[in-house]
Amino acid sequence: MALPPSSRTAIGSTRLERALGDWQRPGHGPAYRALAGGLRTLVLDGQVPVEARLPAERELSTALGISRTTVTAAYELLRDEGFLASRRGAGSWTALPPGRTVHGAGLSPLPADLVDSVIDLGIAAPSAPEPFLTEAMAAALAGLPRYTDTHGDFPLGIHVLRHAVADRFTARGLPTDPEQIMITTGAAGGFALLLRHLLAPAERVAVESPSYANALQALRFAGSRVVPVALQQDGSDHTDAGGWDVEGWSRTLCDAAPRLGYLIPDFHNPTGMLMSEDERRALVATARRTGTTLIADETMAELALEPDLVMPPPLAAFDPGGGTVITLGSTGKTFWGGLRIGWIRASPDLVRRIRADRASLDVSSPVLEQLAVAHLLSPEVLPQVLAHQRGRIRVQRDALVAALRAELPEWTFRTPQGGLSLWVHTPDGVSGSVLATTAERFGVWVGSGPRFGVDGVLERFVRLPYAQPADILGEAVHRLAAATATLTAPHRAEPGRTEPGSIAWTGEIALL
Repeated sequence: MALPPSSRTAIGSTRLERALGDWQRPGHGPAYRALAGGLRTLVLDGQVPVEARLPAERELSTALGISRTTVTAAYELLRDEGFLASRRGAGSWTALPPGRTVHGAGLSPLPADLVDSVIDLGIAAPSAPEPFLTEAMAAALAGLPRYTDTHGDFPLGIHVLRHAVADRFTARGLPTDPEQIMITTGAAGGFALLLRHLLAPAERVAVESPSYANALQALRFAGSRVVPVALQQDGSDHTDAGGWDVEGWSRTLCDAAPRLGYLIPDFHNPTGMLMSEDERRALVATARRTGTTLIADETMAELALEPDLVMPPPLAAFDPGGGTVITLGSTGKTFWGGLRIGWIRASPDLVRRIRADRASLDVSSPVLEQLAVAHLLSPEVLPQVLAHQRGRIRVQRDALVAALRAELPEWTFRTPQGGLSLWVHTPDGVSGSVLATTAERFGVWVGSGPRFGVDGVLERFVRLPYAQPADILGEAVHRLAAATATLTAPHRAEPGRTEPGSIAWTGEIALL
């Protein structure tokens, strides 16, 4: 007999009624099948977590204004399909059918043997801002002699960069002292340090669903128990639609009592959503009340693409005591992925304690790269670099949006105000995992939705970064459309077959 879950939260009938929306539409069959279908979709799209406790039958029937018999029949159908488990006296909770694949891999760059024949839409990272990066490296070389007569190991980071990072936080509305900054080997290195110091095996960590695939992988390696909280999404371009479910976060932090919460409040990866000021204030207040430490991943925070967008203060700005929010940042998304420098912003006491643990991980970060980043963050250079990066990324975003609307109009997504990727909802009958496998044969490398989830859900999503030039993105969408056609109407386009106006396929891989 299935045991009731102990690490997840309950879904209230009012919240479930809102999430179901217009579930009882004409043509969807008997009411109980329509309700079961709506609940099944919420699970598969990640809007209701796996192992979430559902309302009692009588409670849900009252909320939906339908008979209890209808709810009972819907629950029974879901149990037969493997999407619901129940135990007398313990209620019912969502599940996935046995044997369903749960993706545990993070994201990695395109394999070296495919880089000349496949368009890489798997990694959301821009090319370097030139000539600014080369100039920064030249300035770093010029300043390097000041450090070469030392041992070269600076576990907290060189002082000039800690000052530069602190000054940037202050300019963004979060007064910061250099003693609150630790320089790390990328945000991933900083995250690993925090997990080693703050998290014991089997402790719970609340995360957004979807979330950054490599962060989820790091949490798995740390032995944590990940508790997802669904982001509210509607796939439209209305900037005030969707967002962070403050009520759901409050319930999760109270019921599951996670040790940590990992969030990406600024141009969330993969959805591109931006957390509002009210949501930030409410989430931090809830975390402070429940004793949960929040790790805010700000790796996308500098990539606002709309010139008139007013950015809310950093999440840590709503934590005046400094004991609830820890911030991660890096240069990988703002400048270049090959510049492996990141940072932690935390209380001076926590920074000192993490410093003592670092020697067994990576000792310190490269001095030359730290000097280059200090140059790029200087008040004279940073505005130019950000204008350069934001301008070309905006062009690339708009090109990808236009291509998708022209060639795959049935795909839905929200056009983000910043960041580096679209989170695309595929139509019925198109699995993100199957599409990703098929697209590789057509010469496109993409990340399927389940990689960004916890339980093997999010199958009807793919992440499409716009880090490539506009013409390459247009070609990628053309190939995705051809790949999709083989899934929805196999006679329309297949590898090895050329049709009027189509790409000429060479073997299994479409060549640029």
